[in-house]
Amino acid sequence: MPPTPRSGVAPVKPLKRSPTADFEREAGADRGAVVFGVDEVGRGPLAGPVVTGAAWIDLVRLPAEVAALIADSKTLTAERRALALAAAQPYAVIALGRAEVVEIDATNILAASLSAMARAVDVLVSDLGKCPDRVLVDGNRLPKWHWDAKAIVKGDARSLSIALAAIAAKQARDAEMAALAQIHPGYGWERNAGYGTAEHKAALAALGVTPHHRRSFAPVRAALEAADRKSG
Repeated sequence: MPPTPRSGVAPVKPLKRSPTADFEREAGADRGAVVFGVDEVGRGPLAGPVVTGAAWIDLVRLPAEVAALIADSKTLTAERRALALAAAQPYAVIALGRAEVVEIDATNILAASLSAMARAVDVLVSDLGKCPDRVLVDGNRLPKWHWDAKAIVKGDARSLSIALAAIAAKQARDAEMAALAQIHPGYGWERNAGYGTAEHKAALAALGVTPHHRRSFAPVRAALEAADRKSG
């Protein structure tokens, strides 16, 4: 289909269970309230940081055909995620936060993820120049902050701003893991993004643990212990 005059984006058929702006409108986003959506990417991998996204969308100006591009990041290809980000850019402000491996190992993955979410919101407040009236957070836990917030289970499949935040975070983290794969070849990070696939676990046994591996995670800890036994 040809691009529409309003957005320059060809209409795309929405995916099943596409996220909506219902939670944002419930918080008053279409009446002037500032509503952020927040999500994290990378809680489960054995290597790499946690990356979080925070997104504000101008729902009054957002074309329906652009909204149709925004979906749960886990259901989209890298190409579709890139298309959604590019199309949403004129109607949204997005910020990223992160927690490094050293923080994950020093605390725990949940605490590090919540801290990274708070960092993304702080950056978005600075970039947008406005404080949120409400923050919509994917999951069932909220960071310790003073913002009015709502936790939404499976929020990346239900809330438009959470979904956009997740798309941005996943694109950024996947690109970072692909770059790290060039420095540490053999683990398949360009394909598995640091998750514990069979390929990745086999490389841990054969190649050892890198500085980017999470030593507090059981498979990495087991690889370190096996290496110690072998050297001893």
